[in-house]
Amino acid sequence: MHIVDSLIIIPTYNECENIEAIIKAIFDLPKDFHVLVLDDGSPDGTADIVKQLQHQTPYHRRLDIVERKGKLGLGTAYIAGFKWALERNFEYIFEMDADFSHAPKDLLKLYDACAEQGADLSIGSRYISGVNVVNWPMNRVLMSYYASKYVRTITRMPIHDTTAGFVCYRREILEKMNLDAIRFKGYAFQIEMKFTAYKMGYTIKEVPVIFINRELGTSKMDSSIFSEAVFGVIQLKWHSLFKNYPQKLKL
Repeated sequence: MHIVDSLIIIPTYNECENIEAIIKAIFDLPKDFHVLVLDDGSPDGTADIVKQLQHQTPYHRRLDIVERKGKLGLGTAYIAGFKWALERNFEYIFEMDADFSHAPKDLLKLYDACAEQGADLSIGSRYISGVNVVNWPMNRVLMSYYASKYVRTITRMPIHDTTAGFVCYRREILEKMNLDAIRFKGYAFQIEMKFTAYKMGYTIKEVPVIFINRELGTSKMDSSIFSEAVFGVIQLKWHSLFKNYPQKLKL
């Protein structure tokens, strides 16, 4: 029996224009992935599209959906997805957006970084080789780029794209991490997860990707997201000075 070792978690809110296409693009890849959609009560019918796909071949065995009531936050969606993954036998757990800002073909690079190159956490990085962002306004590019630099300076993490939302975790990280202790619910959640993995001693590898701004649907980004990242990271660093982190098992 063929075993699928990788789960892609896709949080959604009003992604009816993108969700079917992104799922099909993932299923067209030369590696088999399982997809879990976490939908926060999208009024546009996103969940209905996913449920219709579930009845079709080849999606019926490798596509699941969890429906949540209302917008509960990106971080809580991923935490729910991580717990869902840990109840099953997935070795590699991915975070990915539904809007094609993350190219499905790059999932293979993130997988290879963990499965073949020994990373515990791989990051699809916009900034490891310059600034690889397409169709963003310049002010947004600068805000994101310098926010990541700021986070790197405060936390001392050797990561260029600290706010990236395109990542792959080895199962062990999520098993050892206290997921209920993750404090941030918005995009600062991405920083906290990376920082926690770093403090636990896990190997992190950035993989260069090109981030392309969505063409369909509405962005969920606003300036408060970056404010959370900028001010929240100070709290994160401060609390880390008094916290004991479980450490990676040494072979």
